[in-house]
Formats: sequence, C-alpha cells, structure tokens
Amino acid sequence: MRAVVQRVLRGKVTVSNEVAGEIGPGLVILLGVGNEDGMADALYLAEKIANLRIFSDPDGKMNCSPLELGLPLLVVSQFTLYGDCRKGRRPDFTGAAGPDVAEKLYQSFCDEVSKSGLQIVKGRFRSHMIVEIVNDGPVTIILDSHKMF
Repeated sequence: MRAVVQRVLRGKVTVSNEVAGEIGPGLVILLGVGNEDGMADALYLAEKIANLRIFSDPDGKMNCSPLELGLPLLVVSQFTLYGDCRKGRRPDFTGAAGPDVAEKLYQSFCDEVSKSGLQIVKGRFRSHMIVEIVNDGPVTIILDSHKMF
C-alpha cells in the first residue's frame, strides 16, 4: 500500500456537489492499494500513520503524533498512486489492485486506525471526488508498506 500523508489545517472531499467528508487540523491520507497488498500492509500503515510524529510540540519540533493529539484523519482512496509512467505518456494502472480488493483493504486500514480512537472521515470509494487540502508546513510524507523492512 502507498500513502501520501499531508499535515493539514483543513481538508474536504466533495462528490456531486455534496460534502462527503471534512476535517479541521489533522491529516489527509491519499491511500492506494496495489496488486500485491494484503491485510499486513493495511495494519502496518494504520499503525505507522496513527503514530507518525509530524506535529509540533511546544518547542516547535515535529514530535507529536495524531494519536497523541487526538486529531482526525481524512482518508481518500487513490488508485492513481500506482500509476506507472516509465513507458509512454499515459500512466499504466495495472499495479493497482482491483476495486473489490482495494475497497476491502481501504476499509481495513480505516477500521484499524479507528480502533486507536482516532476519528476517521472518508472520501467516497470509486467516485469522482473534489479534494481540497490546505497543507500545513507544508508537511507531506510518502509511505510504502513494501519498503517497511
């Protein structure tokens, strides 16, 4: 699984002119599921992101996690994180998991983060979404569960 993690002042997802999810300060997670991903990948990223120390402590150092601060996460499915642009000009998405597998692992990721007590707000799976992100810092971290060892 791949995740683009952004520390935000606010984030919002709109689908068909309807707000599907919105948060204030917290994290926006763009989450992609690959063909070779399984439950271990979802669990790994959920734990990693909930405990990722990218928020400032009173001294201004990135020392606090969303879990410590009780901040929400807006999680948006993003199959295009598996777009391969090495050949030609059109991205190849064959590395992305099919929708049934991807939705199950996306949901597992969200469920696992929720177990930690954090609020999860979601986009709408398999929908065209307008995603508004006001990045704070900017702080953007890229995680890949296959680069965990």
